Amino acid sequence: MKTLIQKLDLDGYITQFEQFFARVKPVAMQGDVNQHYRHIKALSTVQFPEPKTVPTLDNPLARIGKQAVLGLEEIYAFVKMIMYFNTLKAIELPEPTASWIREIEVPDEVMEVVGYFDEKGEINTEIDPELFDIERAIKANKAAIKEGLYKLVHSSALRDYLVDSQIHFQNGEETILVRGGFNNVIKATVVGRSSGGHFYIIPQKIAALKERESELLSRREEVIYRYCQKISAVFYNWERFLRFINKEYDRFDHYQARVSFARAHDYEFILPGKRKGVKLTDFAHPAIDDPVPVTIELNRSVMLVTGVNAGGKTMLLKSILSAVYMSKYLLPFQCNAAGTEIGHYRQIEAVIDDPQSVKNDISTFAGRMVEFAKLFEKRDAIVGVDEIELGTDSDEAASLFRVMLEALRKRGITFIVTTHHKRLASLMGADEDVELVAALYDEAHRRPTYTFLQGSIGKSYAFETAERYGIPPHIVEKAKVIYGEDKENLNELIEKSTTLEREMRQKIRKLEEEAEALERKKRHLEETEEKLREAHRKALVTLENRYNAATKRAREALKAKESTEGRRLLNEAHKFKEQTKKKQPSEQEKIPLKEGDRIKYRSHRGELLAIRGENATILIDGMKMRVPLSQLKRSGELLKAIAPKRKTAQVNVEKSGASVSIKLLGMYGDEAIEKVDKFLSDALVNGLDEVQIIHGTGSGILARLVTEYLRGHPKIRKFYRMPGNLGVTIVEL
Repeated sequence: MKTLIQKLDLDGYITQFEQFFARVKPVAMQGDVNQHYRHIKALSTVQFPEPKTVPTLDNPLARIGKQAVLGLEEIYAFVKMIMYFNTLKAIELPEPTASWIREIEVPDEVMEVVGYFDEKGEINTEIDPELFDIERAIKANKAAIKEGLYKLVHSSALRDYLVDSQIHFQNGEETILVRGGFNNVIKATVVGRSSGGHFYIIPQKIAALKERESELLSRREEVIYRYCQKISAVFYNWERFLRFINKEYDRFDHYQARVSFARAHDYEFILPGKRKGVKLTDFAHPAIDDPVPVTIELNRSVMLVTGVNAGGKTMLLKSILSAVYMSKYLLPFQCNAAGTEIGHYRQIEAVIDDPQSVKNDISTFAGRMVEFAKLFEKRDAIVGVDEIELGTDSDEAASLFRVMLEALRKRGITFIVTTHHKRLASLMGADEDVELVAALYDEAHRRPTYTFLQGSIGKSYAFETAERYGIPPHIVEKAKVIYGEDKENLNELIEKSTTLEREMRQKIRKLEEEAEALERKKRHLEETEEKLREAHRKALVTLENRYNAATKRAREALKAKESTEGRRLLNEAHKFKEQTKKKQPSEQEKIPLKEGDRIKYRSHRGELLAIRGENATILIDGMKMRVPLSQLKRSGELLKAIAPKRKTAQVNVEKSGASVSIKLLGMYGDEAIEKVDKFLSDALVNGLDEVQIIHGTGSGILARLVTEYLRGHPKIRKFYRMPGNLGVTIVEL
């Protein structure tokens, strides 16, 4: 990881970021990146207190598990973490961070330990009388030492031997600096000598006070050690909680460091997406002081960058890889967040430096081959390769790298490749999965622009670059003559042919997309027509149901009170319905269905087994059904409506144009009763005394329905079956 950071010139950026940590830790976060992103965005909306600096506590945690006694500073480090989370609970934090912090519950025994400490990290003397007395005695003793030294440096007896009137600290002791012969006027202990030959002394009176101070400090340490023993025992009981709080503190430290770093530099966070690809808008690499913002899109397996020397090709490669790295670990950077999208890659590799090694006896090209060989073990990675043909013949390398890149792309590896050689660009330029990018050159001002054009091959401008960096013009001109116009023309032809081929492929792709769009519209129109036909059918069914209900109510009214005029109007309504049914199919012709056709019935698809008159037997999901033929359509085709040939009852006309008999053979129940009702109405209007209803025997369903209907009719005297022919019912009116 450190090597990659250095290759991408991100070491300075990472160093700046690490300064925002409360304690040293790796930059990468473990866990769900989406959850981390939600917490970071939530914390970005509020102000929160800066966390306290805390050392790494892995060693103290290990010692707690062994029942060791921790030092006061180690204990206070845990206390600081707990106190910080208590402070966060008092702040109104946004979700989901608020819920996370509220769920951290500190055990009562541990909270009691927190109460032992004051703001300086010392044991609070107010909770222990013995410690309070010791602290007061230490303060009094220090005051006595200070006062005694002050009197000595201002005494007349010692005045002639004093070098100065200051108190000097020597080896942690408060001393006086005097000249030789001081022992004639004062008893003291020498603790050191100055460069001028003078003596640092501790007067005997002060030495007694020093011993008293040492005794008090020793007693104080004993009391503190007892507290450390007591607290360490509590910590042993709550070791798992301490490990948890230590881990959560690191987690929050990751969040707050990123938020604070982003605020300090006005950076943006980009959450890596599931789809592969990189889209940068106004991106600036953090290593560049005055960068030209980069706007580029990588949505193919290979990006081939060509163009001017010192024009930013390598920095473009590093910028794309750096953006992927920073996004992967939720590190903020400068960009237009609204127009920036970065995919997730499992690994990031940079083949940038010259791998030549004298120590390992390896050449530049051999080193490159070693690095490429490792890539065949990787998947789902993004790899940057700078100057891909480095170290060998460019034509041979072009063919070799083309094949290797094609093989590695199949392993889900995305490449950003820079090159100066047209051979590789011409070999790969025709591939639709290769994105060509040219570094642009300002020929008017003879300098690179550090901008890029996608879909093109760029010139190297080697001669112009050499002259710009101080090579004498006559040398450059002579080199141009040797290079020759033919070579230059050949390079231009390669660039133009590759560009034309790509443009042609883009036009073909556009035409294919337009054709697909038209096909989609056609299918949409067909589906719409099908839906309208279905809606029309349902509307007709609804109207027919309403008509049947209305005529039924009319018949019931006529049963209650017979009316010749009512019967006549009801018969006219029946005739009008028959005429409407004949006109319903809009007189469109259909391709007739035949047995064995695949058909569609409403929303189901099946097979047509048999056709009998205007009815059909179909098979849908293993179940046979008998349905009207008019409701069937050929599966997968839009057919014209079939004009249904409905069966009509055969009647024998006798007097006044009315029938004396009706055949119901092959009809459904509702249709048969409707026919019988109309038949009887006509017979009553025309004054017939006796009629015949021919329903056949069959399964007996029609006979039963006719019998039930006749029993409820108010104008029927009697009815009976014809002797010897149970398929006919005689009705006397």
